[in-house]
Amino acid sequence: MSTHVRHPIWLPAVRPADARTFASLYAIESFARATVSSVIPIQAYEILRNEQMVSILYTIVSLTGLSATLFMPLLIRRFARRWVYTAGACLLAVGSLFFVTHTLPGQMLGMLARVMGASALSITLNLYIMDHIRKADFMQAESLRMAFSMFAWTGGPTLGIWLYSRYGIYAAHGAVAVFALALVALFWFYRLSDNTMIAPGRSRAINPLANIGRFVSQPRLRLAWLIAFGRSCFWSTFFVYGPLFMVVTGQGDLAGGLLVSAGNALLFAAIFWGKAGKRFGVRNVITVAFLCMALSLWAAGAVGESAPLVTAGLLLVGALFTIAVDALGSTAFMRAVRAYERPQMAAVYRTYLDFSELTPPLVYSVVLAFFGLGSVFATLGCLAAACAIVTWRYLPKSL
Repeated sequence: MSTHVRHPIWLPAVRPADARTFASLYAIESFARATVSSVIPIQAYEILRNEQMVSILYTIVSLTGLSATLFMPLLIRRFARRWVYTAGACLLAVGSLFFVTHTLPGQMLGMLARVMGASALSITLNLYIMDHIRKADFMQAESLRMAFSMFAWTGGPTLGIWLYSRYGIYAAHGAVAVFALALVALFWFYRLSDNTMIAPGRSRAINPLANIGRFVSQPRLRLAWLIAFGRSCFWSTFFVYGPLFMVVTGQGDLAGGLLVSAGNALLFAAIFWGKAGKRFGVRNVITVAFLCMALSLWAAGAVGESAPLVTAGLLLVGALFTIAVDALGSTAFMRAVRAYERPQMAAVYRTYLDFSELTPPLVYSVVLAFFGLGSVFATLGCLAAACAIVTWRYLPKSL
């Protein structure tokens, strides 16, 4: 009977998953999300014609996305991770179908599909990384992943705006669908599900509230969440208030767009920060990065509207050090989480993204009632300084 065994000759052609595997997947995913990152708020404003209503729409979607994130372990427990990942990519394409209706219900459903798809992709990709990458190689894998995404987040928004303004709504969102389908094809080509460790999650606590309690009870997971929250608050502020600052100070829309593109282009430095973390230690590099973020943000707040280009330069300095936390921060979570509860804890961990989109605007709305626009950056600097102190005090030296 052994002579009847048919050996699939083509299977060995795909090498085992490594850092480049996940970096390439993340790069295609980033293109799918970045291409319309600047188009979506423009569409929302065209439909609602009111800035406050646009903010309310984003708040509703963020809250709903937070709920979807917390319930993601239930899907991972019920279905194989490969199907949850595939569904996440498909949701990005489905969101495009809703967006092209150019109606309020379509806009809301498209934004929800986009948020839920991004959540599914983020959580499952992190699980795959923890299954395939050794703990000692997390820093290299994360820094490479950030560097690969530079091309998407630098060119994607510009590509989306160009397609939207020149060829219309179908071209912009059609590009998203193409990238999403390419992501599905690449994912199945890599056949990550062949790894025996990747199976439907066996979770102990399936109640999202129980998962939160379990997460909060572990100090190192709380610290990992704070680190991620701090750097994500910088980016949410940079993407919204950076261009707004340039417009308010008379530099124009183009200057705002160039500021965001320049900040994204700095993602190439993630490889450098990964090497620095390996040489000097994760705790030291993250602490210094947060401290330098705080100093640059305080300086940007002090200069403010008196010298807009100087302020913009200081924000880019802050972005450079934030990328250090991007490259190394996830290591704190990946090395601290226990293998048997990765799906549940990964879902709770990812809520940092939802909170970083909800909390800063609420705080800034109070600060701006008393101070100028530069106070936004100074306030963010205080958070960065707090993160530096907590990181230095509690993050293990051995990380």
